[in-house]
Amino acid sequence: MLNKVIVLCCCLSATVADIGSESVVTLPPAPKPYAFGYAAGRFPGHIDRTHSEVSDGSGVVHGSYAYVDPSFQIRKVDYIADHNGFHPVLNKNAPALPNDTPVVAAAKERHLVQYARIADQHQHVAQGVVVPQDSNAVEYAKNKHLYLFQKIAEEHARIAAEREALKLAQHPNSLEQEGDY
Repeated sequence: MLNKVIVLCCCLSATVADIGSESVVTLPPAPKPYAFGYAAGRFPGHIDRTHSEVSDGSGVVHGSYAYVDPSFQIRKVDYIADHNGFHPVLNKNAPALPNDTPVVAAAKERHLVQYARIADQHQHVAQGVVVPQDSNAVEYAKNKHLYLFQKIAEEHARIAAEREALKLAQHPNSLEQEGDY
Protein backbone atom coordinates (compact mmCIF):
# COMPACT_ATOMS: atom_id res chain seq x y z
CA MET A 1 0.00 0.00 0.00
CA LEU A 2 2.85 2.36 0.94
CA ASN A 3 4.51 1.65 -2.41
CA LYS A 4 1.35 2.70 -4.27
CA VAL A 5 1.16 5.98 -2.33
CA ILE A 6 4.83 6.79 -3.08
CA VAL A 7 4.39 6.03 -6.80
CA LEU A 8 1.23 8.19 -6.90
CA CYS A 9 3.03 11.12 -5.21
CA CYS A 10 5.93 10.86 -7.67
CA CYS A 11 3.55 10.89 -10.64
CA LEU A 12 1.65 13.90 -9.30
CA SER A 13 4.80 15.89 -8.63
CA ALA A 14 6.11 15.13 -12.12
CA THR A 15 2.77 16.22 -13.61
CA VAL A 16 2.74 19.45 -11.59
CA ALA A 17 6.33 20.18 -12.65
CA ASP A 18 5.38 19.68 -16.33
CA ILE A 19 2.34 21.94 -16.06
CA GLY A 20 4.30 24.64 -14.29
CA SER A 21 7.01 24.73 -16.95
CA GLU A 22 4.69 24.91 -19.97
CA SER A 23 1.45 26.74 -20.58
CA VAL A 24 -1.40 24.46 -21.61
CA VAL A 25 -3.65 25.79 -24.36
CA THR A 26 -6.95 24.10 -25.08
CA LEU A 27 -8.27 24.89 -28.53
CA PRO A 28 -11.99 24.83 -29.23
CA PRO A 29 -13.17 21.93 -31.35
CA ALA A 30 -13.17 22.44 -35.10
CA PRO A 31 -16.54 23.50 -36.56
CA LYS A 32 -18.59 20.66 -37.99
CA PRO A 33 -20.93 20.88 -40.98
CA TYR A 34 -24.61 21.04 -40.07
CA ALA A 35 -27.99 22.11 -41.37
CA PHE A 36 -31.18 22.86 -39.48
CA GLY A 37 -34.48 24.58 -39.98
CA TYR A 38 -37.85 25.05 -38.35
CA ALA A 39 -41.22 26.66 -38.90
CA ALA A 40 -43.42 27.70 -36.00
CA GLY A 41 -46.68 29.43 -35.22
CA ARG A 42 -48.83 30.47 -32.31
CA PHE A 43 -51.38 27.68 -32.84
CA PRO A 44 -51.57 24.39 -34.83
CA GLY A 45 -51.62 24.81 -38.59
CA HIS A 46 -50.46 28.43 -38.45
CA ILE A 47 -46.89 29.35 -39.41
CA ASP A 48 -45.70 32.89 -38.77
CA ARG A 49 -41.92 32.44 -38.46
CA THR A 50 -39.23 30.27 -40.03
CA HIS A 51 -35.48 29.86 -39.67
CA SER A 52 -32.98 27.74 -41.60
CA GLU A 53 -29.21 27.61 -41.50
CA VAL A 54 -26.36 25.65 -43.13
CA SER A 55 -22.69 25.50 -42.11
CA ASP A 56 -20.01 24.06 -44.36
CA GLY A 57 -17.72 23.13 -41.48
CA SER A 58 -15.18 25.86 -42.15
CA GLY A 59 -16.88 28.30 -39.76
CA VAL A 60 -19.02 30.00 -42.43
CA VAL A 61 -22.78 29.89 -41.86
CA HIS A 62 -25.44 30.77 -44.47
CA GLY A 63 -28.98 31.19 -43.28
CA SER A 64 -32.25 33.04 -43.35
CA TYR A 65 -35.17 33.77 -41.08
CA ALA A 66 -38.60 35.18 -41.78
CA TYR A 67 -41.47 36.44 -39.68
CA VAL A 68 -44.78 38.24 -40.01
CA ASP A 69 -44.50 41.80 -38.71
CA PRO A 70 -47.31 43.72 -36.91
CA SER A 71 -48.54 45.16 -40.23
CA PHE A 72 -48.91 41.58 -41.55
CA GLN A 73 -45.99 41.87 -43.97
CA ILE A 74 -43.56 38.99 -44.30
CA ARG A 75 -40.04 40.10 -43.43
CA LYS A 76 -37.17 37.89 -44.53
CA VAL A 77 -33.51 38.29 -43.63
CA ASP A 78 -30.75 36.36 -45.38
CA TYR A 79 -27.39 36.30 -43.62
CA ILE A 80 -23.85 35.05 -43.66
CA ALA A 81 -21.88 34.64 -40.45
CA ASP A 82 -18.15 34.14 -40.84
CA HIS A 83 -14.86 35.01 -39.17
CA ASN A 84 -15.50 38.70 -39.98
CA GLY A 85 -18.90 38.85 -38.23
CA PHE A 86 -22.62 38.65 -38.95
CA HIS A 87 -23.77 40.09 -42.30
CA PRO A 88 -27.57 40.36 -42.64
CA VAL A 89 -29.39 41.37 -45.85
CA LEU A 90 -33.07 42.37 -45.61
CA ASN A 91 -35.00 40.78 -48.46
CA LYS A 92 -37.58 43.40 -49.47
CA ASN A 93 -39.08 41.16 -52.13
CA ALA A 94 -40.64 38.69 -49.73
CA PRO A 95 -44.12 37.67 -50.83
CA ALA A 96 -47.03 39.50 -49.27
CA LEU A 97 -49.62 37.59 -47.31
CA PRO A 98 -52.47 36.32 -49.47
CA ASN A 99 -55.70 38.32 -49.57
CA ASP A 100 -58.63 37.00 -47.57
CA THR A 101 -61.28 35.08 -49.43
CA PRO A 102 -64.82 36.51 -49.18
CA VAL A 103 -65.72 33.83 -46.62
CA VAL A 104 -62.72 34.66 -44.43
CA ALA A 105 -63.35 38.40 -44.73
CA ALA A 106 -67.00 37.88 -43.66
CA ALA A 107 -65.92 35.71 -40.70
CA LYS A 108 -63.43 38.38 -39.60
CA GLU A 109 -66.12 41.02 -39.82
CA ARG A 110 -68.58 38.93 -37.75
CA HIS A 111 -65.85 38.34 -35.17
CA LEU A 112 -65.04 42.06 -34.90
CA VAL A 113 -68.74 42.96 -34.56
CA GLN A 114 -69.24 40.39 -31.82
CA TYR A 115 -66.03 41.48 -30.07
CA ALA A 116 -67.16 45.12 -30.13
CA ARG A 117 -70.61 44.15 -28.78
CA ILE A 118 -69.08 42.21 -25.86
CA ALA A 119 -66.59 45.00 -25.11
CA ASP A 120 -69.46 47.51 -25.11
CA GLN A 121 -71.50 45.35 -22.72
CA HIS A 122 -68.56 45.17 -20.35
CA GLN A 123 -68.19 48.95 -20.40
CA HIS A 124 -71.79 49.52 -19.28
CA VAL A 125 -71.99 47.13 -16.34
CA ALA A 126 -73.34 48.80 -13.24
CA GLN A 127 -70.75 48.38 -10.47
CA GLY A 128 -70.59 44.61 -10.65
CA VAL A 129 -68.94 41.59 -12.04
CA VAL A 130 -69.91 40.30 -15.44
CA VAL A 131 -70.72 36.62 -15.17
CA PRO A 132 -70.45 34.90 -18.53
CA GLN A 133 -73.39 32.77 -19.56
CA ASP A 134 -72.87 29.34 -21.02
CA SER A 135 -73.88 28.66 -24.58
CA ASN A 136 -76.05 25.62 -25.32
CA ALA A 137 -72.97 23.67 -26.42
CA VAL A 138 -71.09 24.48 -23.20
CA GLU A 139 -74.13 23.64 -21.07
CA TYR A 140 -74.48 20.29 -22.87
CA ALA A 141 -70.76 19.50 -22.41
CA LYS A 142 -70.92 20.38 -18.70
CA ASN A 143 -73.96 18.16 -18.13
CA LYS A 144 -72.35 15.29 -20.03
CA HIS A 145 -69.17 15.64 -17.98
CA LEU A 146 -71.07 15.68 -14.69
CA TYR A 147 -73.14 12.64 -15.73
CA LEU A 148 -70.02 10.65 -16.68
CA PHE A 149 -68.24 11.77 -13.50
CA GLN A 150 -71.18 10.54 -11.43
CA LYS A 151 -71.20 7.16 -13.25
CA ILE A 152 -67.47 6.72 -12.65
CA ALA A 153 -67.79 7.67 -8.96
CA GLU A 154 -70.60 5.12 -8.51
CA GLU A 155 -68.54 2.45 -10.27
CA HIS A 156 -65.54 3.16 -8.03
CA ALA A 157 -67.74 2.97 -4.92
CA ARG A 158 -69.18 -0.39 -6.10
CA ILE A 159 -65.67 -1.80 -6.76
CA ALA A 160 -64.45 -0.60 -3.35
CA ALA A 161 -67.44 -2.26 -1.62
CA GLU A 162 -66.83 -5.52 -3.51
CA ARG A 163 -63.16 -5.51 -2.53
CA GLU A 164 -64.01 -4.82 1.11
CA ALA A 165 -66.55 -7.67 1.11
CA LEU A 166 -63.98 -9.99 -0.48
CA LYS A 167 -61.38 -8.95 2.08
CA LEU A 168 -63.83 -9.64 4.94
CA ALA A 169 -64.75 -13.02 3.45
CA GLN A 170 -61.09 -14.03 3.22
CA HIS A 171 -60.11 -12.66 6.67
CA PRO A 172 -63.22 -12.50 8.88
CA ASN A 173 -61.21 -11.65 12.02
CA SER A 174 -59.49 -8.61 10.50
CA LEU A 175 -62.06 -6.15 11.84
CA GLU A 176 -61.91 -7.62 15.36
CA GLN A 177 -58.13 -7.35 15.35
CA GLU A 178 -58.25 -3.70 14.24
CA GLY A 179 -60.46 -2.91 17.27
CA ASP A 180 -57.94 -4.39 19.71
CA TYR A 181 -55.43 -1.56 19.23
